[in-house]
Amino acid sequence: MPTLRLALCQVNSTVGDLAGNAGLVRSWTRRAADAGTQLVLFPELMLTGYPVEDLVFRRSFVAASRAALHRLAADLAADGLGDLPVMVGYLDADGPPQVSSDAEPGRGARNAAALLHRGEVVATYFKHHLPNYGVFDEDRYFVPGDTLTVVRVGGVDVALTICEDLWQAGGPFAVAREACVGLVLSINSSPYELNKDDVRLPLVRRRAAEAGAAIAYVNMVGGQDELVYDGDSMIVAADGTLLTRAPQFVEHLLVHDLELPAAAGAPGGTGALSDGMRVVRHEIAAIPAAPTGPVADGGIIEPVADEAEVWHALVLGLRDYIDKNRFPSVVLGLSGGIDSAVAAAIAVDAVGPDRVVGVSMPSQHSSEHSRTDAEDLAKRTGLDYRVEPIQPMVDTFLANMSLSGVAVENLQARVRGVILMALSNQEGHLVLTTGNKSELAVGYSTLYGDSVGGYNPVKDVWKTLVWRLAKWRNSDAVRRGQTPPIPENSIGKPPSAELSPGQLDSDTLPDYDVLDPILIGYVDGDLGRDGLVESGHDPAVVDRVLRMVDTAEYKRRQSAPGTKISMKAFGRDRRLPITNRWREDG
Repeated sequence: MPTLRLALCQVNSTVGDLAGNAGLVRSWTRRAADAGTQLVLFPELMLTGYPVEDLVFRRSFVAASRAALHRLAADLAADGLGDLPVMVGYLDADGPPQVSSDAEPGRGARNAAALLHRGEVVATYFKHHLPNYGVFDEDRYFVPGDTLTVVRVGGVDVALTICEDLWQAGGPFAVAREACVGLVLSINSSPYELNKDDVRLPLVRRRAAEAGAAIAYVNMVGGQDELVYDGDSMIVAADGTLLTRAPQFVEHLLVHDLELPAAAGAPGGTGALSDGMRVVRHEIAAIPAAPTGPVADGGIIEPVADEAEVWHALVLGLRDYIDKNRFPSVVLGLSGGIDSAVAAAIAVDAVGPDRVVGVSMPSQHSSEHSRTDAEDLAKRTGLDYRVEPIQPMVDTFLANMSLSGVAVENLQARVRGVILMALSNQEGHLVLTTGNKSELAVGYSTLYGDSVGGYNPVKDVWKTLVWRLAKWRNSDAVRRGQTPPIPENSIGKPPSAELSPGQLDSDTLPDYDVLDPILIGYVDGDLGRDGLVESGHDPAVVDRVLRMVDTAEYKRRQSAPGTKISMKAFGRDRRLPITNRWREDG
């Protein structure tokens, strides 16, 4: 049986950076060649980044993607890497955009993959299954392919597929079995959400059984706006055995020797098979010789615990948002509470303490422990710590306006927002807002106050998970012999906005241990009132919580982006009308 040495390049591309992304392909292909590989894979839409969203509709961008692909093929050959086949995702089109007046049925923009060899594009494949759920809108952008591309490489018939092709039964993987391929290549830009790594391996095993072939699955890593990609690339044998698996949340070159069945029959030609797909076959005449010496084994990296996984996702998502958008630093308010402490620790882990400014903004209602806890966090993390008292500014407003009650509470929050935005304008920082998902769900925030910011590291993190993350991060620091970044007092004290004397979150909201399960069922699980009550929740509490969630949609629509880590994030996933008279209580 032939043996192929594969290289799965789990890399971090940037949307729109065609030259930079092509440069990554060249440099990582060089690394793969130095490891003696014979076939190299890069993620879905590697050249353009993913998702490109409405850039698909710009014909100039599509043309630039196609030109970059052909230029890359020539550059790889000029680099002395022409004999090494490289599979790379790119944006293509065989007709006008589907939204244009001159659109043609069955033609348009394509989510495509190409196999590059000896300076040329020797084979292409168009994604067959187009996801149109959650964060995906591919039916809006792309036209599905109807052809499975099979390439004979080193005596093995290899099928090309893209991401969603793996997530649905039938289609390319069923056709791959009929085409008698020995290996299916699956290139992906599969966004992270908690426990998705537990779903991928069983899924890849099911598709291996469906195709009757080994599967090489490579996934992107890195952050793109609210999305973060965790890598978790792998190779699974035809019998479902996990052969090798890459780590999460880091760039990685996974090199592995794979023994595969030899191809039979003629290598070329076209044939019609089931599921309305046809097969087009190609052959690559020569690839680098099989390496001698020890067998390449990529090893198996076991997934980490949930809290560690989420923390790494939040750090990577924030780091790439900051760096890819070229912000020099970030600034955030430090209240001494758990949310700002966790957000600050994430920011320090993401870009280092020298690029993080924390500002304590005490009022007459701020407790002494809030000030000392904020200062303690600054000392533990080493961030740039500043104190800007807000009471003189609040008093100036109150001397000129007659305000009382909630209006005065919100005024304090808005003064703090003005201070942070002023520092942003003056010094160039990106403002981080720190409201957790529970608060966003029920509208427990001040519009243009504590909700001010360009990015929110904990936007998709339920309050109870915020506490778990804080405890995990501190214990992880102890395990590594480092100073825990988050003060124990910030973790242990009752949460409070401290906008009025003796105020606690529990004055307005149910305890978070009661609130979060209701929110998770309603927001993430789409349960209605009856389903929540049947799950054991108090009907009166359910009615109260659902009213708060439903009436806060206008606030959420204006909230900053933040890293998605759940199955249903506000903004990217959960899309409800602001003007909406439907209520679950009838």
